[in-house]
Amino acid sequence: MVMNDTGQLYTMEGVAAGLIMLLTAYIVISTTSIYTTGDTHIPDMQLEQLGSDVLAMMDTPNSVGGESQLVRLVNKDRGNEFEKTFLKYCNARTSGDDDNLHMSANVTYREGDLIKEHPFVEPPDDGSWTGRESAVRVTRWVQLDQNSPSRDPYGSRAQAVLVEVLLWRA
Repeated sequence: MVMNDTGQLYTMEGVAAGLIMLLTAYIVISTTSIYTTGDTHIPDMQLEQLGSDVLAMMDTPNSVGGESQLVRLVNKDRGNEFEKTFLKYCNARTSGDDDNLHMSANVTYREGDLIKEHPFVEPPDDGSWTGRESAVRVTRWVQLDQNSPSRDPYGSRAQAVLVEVLLWRA
């Protein structure tokens, strides 16, 4: 029986090939579920679109020349009713399960030469707003007519006010 070093070479080749196969398998498995930073904004964009659609729906009058629900609620300063209606529309789902959405809202208006902000819906005090949530801001310009009654916070003249809603999922 003759002893030489050819077997040793085959063993080293086999070990190197095995390491290359293991490294390749590791790279393939670790790169199949990449969560890019671009993907993190998709839920925020969906939430922003939902809020924008709800504001647009609330600002659509039921009849030609009629007053929209949003104009009526802003004119009469009914923040609690606005919050209830807004969240009801946002949480409307076919499955029947409510989403866990929270909101706050402000109305920005002009009084003389000053720009003022009126807190329309205060943030909830239930601990759902910690500042770490990913909140989105949706806005809608609302035309207030000077003939509308009960316009306490915004003055008596006709003007456009900005309804700004901060919406987040807790």
